[in-house]
Amino acid sequence: MTNDLKESFSADSPPAPAALAAKVRTLAPSMTRSMQRVAEAVAGDPAGCAALTVTGLAELTGTSEATVVRTARLLGYPGYRDLRLALAGLAAHQQSGRAPSVTADIAVDDPIADVVAKLAYDEQQTLADTAAGLDTVQLGAAVAAASTARRIDIYGVGASSLVGQDLAQKLARIGLIAHSHTDPHLAVTNAVQLRSGDVAIAITHSGSTVDVIEPLRVAFDHGATTIAITGRPDGPVTQYADHVLTTSTARETELRPAAMSSRTGQLLVVDCLFVGVAQRTYETAAPALAASYEALAHRHTPRPR
Repeated sequence: MTNDLKESFSADSPPAPAALAAKVRTLAPSMTRSMQRVAEAVAGDPAGCAALTVTGLAELTGTSEATVVRTARLLGYPGYRDLRLALAGLAAHQQSGRAPSVTADIAVDDPIADVVAKLAYDEQQTLADTAAGLDTVQLGAAVAAASTARRIDIYGVGASSLVGQDLAQKLARIGLIAHSHTDPHLAVTNAVQLRSGDVAIAITHSGSTVDVIEPLRVAFDHGATTIAITGRPDGPVTQYADHVLTTSTARETELRPAAMSSRTGQLLVVDCLFVGVAQRTYETAAPALAASYEALAHRHTPRPR
């Protein structure tokens, strides 16, 4: 992924109205404060903003017409007129259904039933946002590279390391050589061994985790195909990534830190990556899965008393 990332969003077809809010949540952290005000306004009140001219929205948000247009383009629309049409569509979509009965905020004295309901809503929203914002062209390219890889190395620390281990375990069960590295020193020393035809995958929600960026950079420099799974499409990790798969997360709260919410989107992305690889390698993947099931079958059969 090059530094022309922002322009690449505009080069794609405009996002569907239902995906607009997800795109705002994903890109807002990388925007200037004035652009954030515009993005927050259109996501928070699509019907009201759809009725405004570019001048009106600029006055509402205390910004300039140029800022409004730049925000529209960053969100994937050729111009403000296209954004207004999407806002009108989003407003109609929202009016056709009921507003959610729960919010993401979990209070320390919430009954456990409310905690379950709120977390379930949050998880569903994160999955929907990630699916809406996932670039399937980038995903297809990542699947193609992993399907033919001689070896796949995966880097992640903290909660992201758990996602990396999940992906490595899945890939190993369909016969691929995949390793998840959580020790940053071992990750770098293993990355040195990668070459063209190998794949390196970095998982970092912030996009700025040094212990994940460093091995990806080494793998990139040695010719491996590199993939970043991140919630920050403009983060430092993407400068060493051939393919970027963007995740979305629920809003962070005191009782729901970023590590919890980021994991949900990451797991969806790695599942999509795995299923895509399994489809492409089905002739070898299916027998490998069958063999692994058979090897473990006796461990799931109740022993006679």
